[in-house]
Amino acid sequence: MRALFYGVISGTAVFSLLILLVSCGGGGSGSPDTATGTLKLGLTDAATGNYQAIYVTIAEVQVKKQDDGGSGWQTVVTPDQTYNLLELVNGVIATLGIGELGTGQYGQMRLILGDQPDGLENILNESHPYANYLIDSEDNSIELKVPSGYQTGIKVVKGFWINASQATELILDFDGARSVVQAGKSGKWLLKPTIKVLETVDNSVSGMVEDDGGAPIEGALISAQFYDPDAVDPKNEVLVETTTVSTEEGAYKLFLPPDIYNIVVAKDGYLPACQEIEAQFFKDYIADFSLVAVTDTITVSGAVSGLASEEDSAHLSIRQTISCGSVDVIAEVASASVANGTSSEAISLPAGMYDVVVSADEEETQVFEDINTNTVLDIIFGQ
Repeated sequence: MRALFYGVISGTAVFSLLILLVSCGGGGSGSPDTATGTLKLGLTDAATGNYQAIYVTIAEVQVKKQDDGGSGWQTVVTPDQTYNLLELVNGVIATLGIGELGTGQYGQMRLILGDQPDGLENILNESHPYANYLIDSEDNSIELKVPSGYQTGIKVVKGFWINASQATELILDFDGARSVVQAGKSGKWLLKPTIKVLETVDNSVSGMVEDDGGAPIEGALISAQFYDPDAVDPKNEVLVETTTVSTEEGAYKLFLPPDIYNIVVAKDGYLPACQEIEAQFFKDYIADFSLVAVTDTITVSGAVSGLASEEDSAHLSIRQTISCGSVDVIAEVASASVANGTSSEAISLPAGMYDVVVSADEEETQVFEDINTNTVLDIIFGQ
């Protein structure tokens, strides 16, 4: 049985990488050539409510010292296990392993995905059909193809220290929601890891999500966001730090580094809600939400074309102006990543006015404004 534990973690946050440095900085005793310390690695996930399960197989994790050039990669742990990312939410962490490393500063890490699943069963009590796949709402297992650019490893440039006879703990926060790329009817669903580096802090925001009658709401998406009306690129006007989903009891928990956040809650069939939180070191905050049910809805989807290859994708961020305490802000209330040459699934939204911000690597951001009816966007790049 793979180990799970509850940790106090947080971050500046999509796969996403949450780095928890139990010890950092230089120094330490012992000979610089022979002294060693330990690196403990764990795995958690920024959640999504769109699927029943997202499985990824992690073969190994490698690190490289700061002053090494193109060589020097060292394998630190080899879990070679298949993990359901949607079980690793609200503070649950899976232990990937513990390895011994020489002392010094390390500048990069890379995650190597496996191409064969482990021998355990999935949530359907069946053997894993693929190494990397999702299970949708209808119990279909859909393989997630790993683009060629990620097959040599998912690199993260983030420094950390290994000190003599001390432990450094890193928690890899795998953003399943932004890593799964929809492929519509083509069947070519992709796994394009979205990675973020989250700083180490020791504070959180937690609470309950209920309807206006006091009943708990399961599966609501809770996200910590930044709103910058002065951003030059529209895609950066709203940035999502991290996400989670509410439990069957309506509970949630997010770990956050010090900053000012808009905590946004969205759930199909309800109006979104928002509270502003100023997170500080070593403090835990309570933010409860009561969502108002709606019956009038619209749907939004998009067809993406014009990108360089079929492995390229675009990210759709659906945004709306909502009240967040004493001010109105623009918030992301839904999102999807869509493969080139395919269409997204229709996203159901409460009736209202929305903007859709579409971004792709090395392409100019597109903005579709004032959407208030059922809409299929024709998203063409390279024109």
